[in-house]
Amino acid sequence: MHIYFLQHSPLFGPARMADWLTGTGHSYNHCRLDEGELPPPLANCDALVLLDAFSPPEATLFKRERKLVDRALKSNKPVLGIGFGAGLIAEALGAIVSPAVQPEIGWQPLTLADDSPFDLPEMFETLLWHRDIFGLPDGCLPLGSTPAGPVQGFAWDAGRVVALQCHLESTAQGTAALCNHDLPTTAAYVQTRDEILRDPRRFDRQAALLDRVMTQWLDGH
Repeated sequence: MHIYFLQHSPLFGPARMADWLTGTGHSYNHCRLDEGELPPPLANCDALVLLDAFSPPEATLFKRERKLVDRALKSNKPVLGIGFGAGLIAEALGAIVSPAVQPEIGWQPLTLADDSPFDLPEMFETLLWHRDIFGLPDGCLPLGSTPAGPVQGFAWDAGRVVALQCHLESTAQGTAALCNHDLPTTAAYVQTRDEILRDPRRFDRQAALLDRVMTQWLDGH
């Protein structure tokens, strides 16, 4: 399969997803919306990944991106969103996206929902980096929750469409750059740079979970 990444920031790239796709025989390309590139026609890809962002792209590009998301959801092609990208999917499916009362930046325990369709442990630690939340759209099955976030993602249309708040794709190096750019004052669910980067093995454990999510997402679609 040929996957297209819609990228909104140099700090939120494909990271380990690119390695996974290459290792499993898939190909991929980028659309750098943050550099003014136009979103590709849906016909140019077999699946679409919407990456995270600090803010939406320029208005004209954002309008084109929203149209592409709508077309992709109506197609039979797999769609995956992370952070901002997950919010785009949630909004397109009728949910409300709003600022979070408690931003989550750092490692948090995520408890799988009882009706979660994801092939993941009942509880696992994951890296979060978000200031917005979204509701669960109608017809979607939830990923699970953290102490500060009841909806950390969902699946729709038998798993063809996946939305995630967690950054399973992150690497230690990429997260260090993110900490240097975007770490706010410590709050209840915002960790310090040292806390976030203290144990590099956390990123390796996430890589195993990413493998399970990506395999489940693309299998059969």
